[in-house]
Amino acid sequence: MKKVFFSMLVLTAVLFGGEKVQAQQLKIGVFDMDVMVQVLPGYRAVDSLVQLYDRDSLSSEYEVYMTEYQRLDSTYKTDSALVAQGKKSKALLDYTANERQKMGMNLAYWQQISQQKEDNKRAQLAQPLYEQVAAAYKKVLDAKKYSLILKPQTIELGSNVDNLFISVAKELKLTALPQELLQFGNDPDASQTGGTNTNPPKTNQGGTTNTKKP
Repeated sequence: MKKVFFSMLVLTAVLFGGEKVQAQQLKIGVFDMDVMVQVLPGYRAVDSLVQLYDRDSLSSEYEVYMTEYQRLDSTYKTDSALVAQGKKSKALLDYTANERQKMGMNLAYWQQISQQKEDNKRAQLAQPLYEQVAAAYKKVLDAKKYSLILKPQTIELGSNVDNLFISVAKELKLTALPQELLQFGNDPDASQTGGTNTNPPKTNQGGTTNTKKP
C-alpha cells in the first residue's frame, strides 16, 4: 500500500512538473504588421498619395463611366426607334444595350470597385514599409523564439504577454510609439535590463492608431 501511494505521489509530481515546464516554455507575444506599418513616419506620405489618387484618378474614372453610360443610353434610345423602322440591325442595338449594361454595373458598384482600387494602390505604395517591418519583425522572432503571436484585438489589457511592437520599434530605430500601442503587454527587453522599462517614449500626439483591421 505504501509503494502504491508513493508511486502516485511521484506520478503527480511528474505531471505537475511537466505542466510547469510547458508553461515556462510557452512565450506569447502580441503584434500586428498592418498596425506597425501605420505608425511609421513614412506612412503619412502613403496616405497623402492615396488621397491624391482618390481625387484625381478615381474621380476621373468615375466621370468617364458616367459620361459613357449617358452616351450609350442616348444611343440606345435613338437606335431603338431606328430598329423599329427597319433602318438599323437588331444586332447593333443589342451590342449597345450590353455595353450600356456594363457601364451601369460599374456605376452601381462603384463604391466597391473604387475601394478595391484604393486598397491595391495603398498596398503598392506601402510595400517598402511592409518590407522594413517584416525584416525587423523576423529579427525579433529569430532572437526571442516565441511560441504564439496574437493580434492586439484578441487579448485583454493587462495580459501577461510580450509587446512586440516595442521590440520591432527598437529594431527600426523608432524613438516613439503611440500611447495605445504601449498598453499591449510587457516590454520584452525589460528583464534583460534589470527590470528597467525600455519602452520608446510615448507620443504626445492626440491621434490614435486603428488596431482593428477594416
